[in-house]
Amino acid sequence: MALGVPVLVLKEGTQRVYGREALRSNILAAKVLAEVLKTSLGPRGLDKMLVDSFGDVTITNDGATILKEMEIQHPAAKLLVEVAKAQDAEVGDGTTSAVVLAGMLLDRAENLLDQNIHPTTIIEGYKKALDFALQELSNIGIKVNVEDRDTLKRIAATSLYSKYVGSGADLEKLTEMAVEAVLRVADKKPDGTYDVKIDRIKIEKKKGGSILDSRLVEGIVLDKEVVHPGMPKRVENAYIVLLDAPLEVEKPEITAKINITSPEQIKAFLDEEARILKEMVDRIYEVAVERMKRDGLEPGKAGIVVITQKGIDEVAQHFLAKKGIMAVRRVKRSDLEKLEYATGGKIVSSLRDLKPEDLGYAKLVEERKVGNDKMIFIEGCPNPKAVTILLRGANDMVLDEAERNIQDALHVLRNVLRKPIIVPGGGAVEVELALRLRKFAESLGGKEQLAVEAYADALEEIPMILAESAGMDALQALMDLRKLHSEGKTAAGIDVLRSRIEEDMTKINVIEPILVKEQVLKSATEAATTILKIDDVIAATPKTEEKKGKKGGKEE
Repeated sequence: MALGVPVLVLKEGTQRVYGREALRSNILAAKVLAEVLKTSLGPRGLDKMLVDSFGDVTITNDGATILKEMEIQHPAAKLLVEVAKAQDAEVGDGTTSAVVLAGMLLDRAENLLDQNIHPTTIIEGYKKALDFALQELSNIGIKVNVEDRDTLKRIAATSLYSKYVGSGADLEKLTEMAVEAVLRVADKKPDGTYDVKIDRIKIEKKKGGSILDSRLVEGIVLDKEVVHPGMPKRVENAYIVLLDAPLEVEKPEITAKINITSPEQIKAFLDEEARILKEMVDRIYEVAVERMKRDGLEPGKAGIVVITQKGIDEVAQHFLAKKGIMAVRRVKRSDLEKLEYATGGKIVSSLRDLKPEDLGYAKLVEERKVGNDKMIFIEGCPNPKAVTILLRGANDMVLDEAERNIQDALHVLRNVLRKPIIVPGGGAVEVELALRLRKFAESLGGKEQLAVEAYADALEEIPMILAESAGMDALQALMDLRKLHSEGKTAAGIDVLRSRIEEDMTKINVIEPILVKEQVLKSATEAATTILKIDDVIAATPKTEEKKGKKGGKEE
């Protein structure tokens, strides 16, 4: 009120929460989200069944998927969802850990706020703790030889242990395929690390069979079939034309009418159309034959395949079939690009520009029946820089989960090839970092010391959750781990599958790429400090549908 006159700054109906109340509300939302994900952490983590508004069911324990499928309303909780998405985009794994750690950091911060410690002091302490933890992490890390396939398999297996397929022959099969696929698309850099383009690994799912029927194809699998029944279904020594142009007669850009006054004119018009299409097919055939001659092959010993992103006219299909050319139409652009890398060909957007060197090559292109559908396999490429993982499974739910699992394994392998340093898993890193952080806190003094100690406490929640999910006494497990780490056993962690403490996690192949751990610490700390900085939440009134209805009523 100013001199008795009310001053309205915010729109009517706007809600405002500020100060400690705003902070507590945000911290509570983040904690609730962390509680939801907590039980799905680790190899013994439980699954969540998510039912969307259409009634579609997703069963998963993948943190990023759970958060995407949950329809979250609270703004602070949405912030954590963004953190999980960033974690997933950056390193493709560790999403559950990042959200749970962020929740734990906020939980510990709440205790400090109760002791009247200012949020800025907590934020400063957390940032110092993060910098120190990242520095120590690289000291704990163990360099690995990425040329050794066994090491890569062990790393991929650790990622898959906590997933739906994390056991027995299924695990072995997916691990083998993931390692093989990543090595196929990896390019070695001068510094000895690798650049892995994950988008060159195509994952194709087909219902039927079991996970064990899945396989890696050194080439590309298209979920398409040959366009004309008269075309060959199998082509050996195939020269492949990749087109971004239709094999159809072009329509004029402007609206045009053709006046025909006699049957002869109709025939002349159709004959001209057929001639244009025949010329297109002849052009493809001539260029392919020229390439075959260059490679010292007779046309009878090799075949021609046309794969286009656009359509193929029925008349053109007939001419192609007569020449014995296999053709596939309406292929996705992304698949065409992968075919470039796999076959060594080049996408051509006009037949006039087609040259013999633009053609790709594969030993075999064949239409096969997979399940109830026909698919086209392009395999036996000389040096494929793009490959396909063909996943089989009993139903869509299993297939979707297997796809998410293998994506995680691929990302983990990419991270190791990018930075070939690993750390022990099973909570070993967290306990070791907590131990070192407490020593570091003593050197700080002041209130920031409390924040660093709170950071160490939050880190120790991860091994406690793992112990709990393994049916162990969480507090006792943590005490035992602290004792082992204080004796200098940096790799001591929780063997969740056997429900016991293991003195060296690397011996039982529970290892993780350092990149994932670094990103978990960064993402979680960033999310926690962002939420701690907020002291005012101003929420506009949600737009209601009623007003629209009333307006509609008046208009009627």
